[in-house]
Amino acid sequence: MKAYRLLTEDDTSAFCHKVTAALNAGWELYGSPAYTFDAARGVVRCAQAVVKEVEGEYSSDVKLGQL
Repeated sequence: MKAYRLLTEDDTSAFCHKVTAALNAGWELYGSPAYTFDAARGVVRCAQAVVKEVEGEYSSDVKLGQL
């Protein structure tokens, strides 16, 4: 099964740490990062898709963050 996650966070080191943790857990980058300005909060938001091949079949009960 191929699992997919979209990691999001404000544009701080927390986002880089979140992506780094996913990479070290075996996830791979999928596509380019995306950025947008959250005018309501006055901050830039980041997003990065990651994918991972795992055993088993897909179910909506799968906890993607625990793979």
